[in-house]
Amino acid sequence: MAMKACFITGAASGIGLATAKRFAAEGYFIGLSDVDEDALAKAAAEFDPGQVVAIRLDVRNEAAWGLALARFGKASGGRLDVMINNAGLARYGWFETQTSADWDLQIDVNLRGVIYGSYAALPLLKATKDSVLVNIASSSGLSGPPRLAVYGATKFAVRGLSEALDLEYAQYGVRVVCIMPGYIDTPLLDSTASAEGQVFRSAIEEAQSVPGSVEDVTKVIWDSISSPYLHHGVGAHAEAQTVGLRPGIEAMRAYWKGVFAKT
Repeated sequence: MAMKACFITGAASGIGLATAKRFAAEGYFIGLSDVDEDALAKAAAEFDPGQVVAIRLDVRNEAAWGLALARFGKASGGRLDVMINNAGLARYGWFETQTSADWDLQIDVNLRGVIYGSYAALPLLKATKDSVLVNIASSSGLSGPPRLAVYGATKFAVRGLSEALDLEYAQYGVRVVCIMPGYIDTPLLDSTASAEGQVFRSAIEEAQSVPGSVEDVTKVIWDSISSPYLHHGVGAHAEAQTVGLRPGIEAMRAYWKGVFAKT
């Protein structure tokens, strides 16, 4: 039997790369994908060549998704045990000062990319017993932060998509997990103009002492694939909000399961 397999977007750095290393250490075959081809090649060089395939992927391109997962499926022997939609970016600043290009970029990468990935991965997920779709949202999908209005909106949407797909994909034996990290010290934290980025970082440090680490997120992702829960916060604030969500969300999930049972 082929080794278990995991495909990760935004895997050339930060949470994606750290998570890929964790899954590789656990014996998974890894599909590394990223839009930055040079960074992707450097990341892939850190793995056993027989345990990884590196695929350049712009998550905004629906056609590219089909090609990427077809290539991955061929390399993995048709397995996809864990699909991780991790790629994301932020444009930090007051809503009124941002442009439609800023909004569109965040929507296209953070939401459209997750929609495309969740759809394109389904055939391989269905073909793999006990598979899991992991969508990386954010604590900004729990409470909308100022100066990150559209970013937060995309993460609320990823959370809602994950909740719906967990119910829809259950008929195929596919679980869906939504990870909601607090502010993590990754390239995303510095992905804005330097002046705005420093304001952002200073605000985070004042609010929660220091940003969380990629290792914090990686541990939660790994633990989530064997957990019965859909929502997983990372960091004290996000975890507390996530736990508070569960009773109401689970009640609604029970309602929708009842509706589906009658159709």
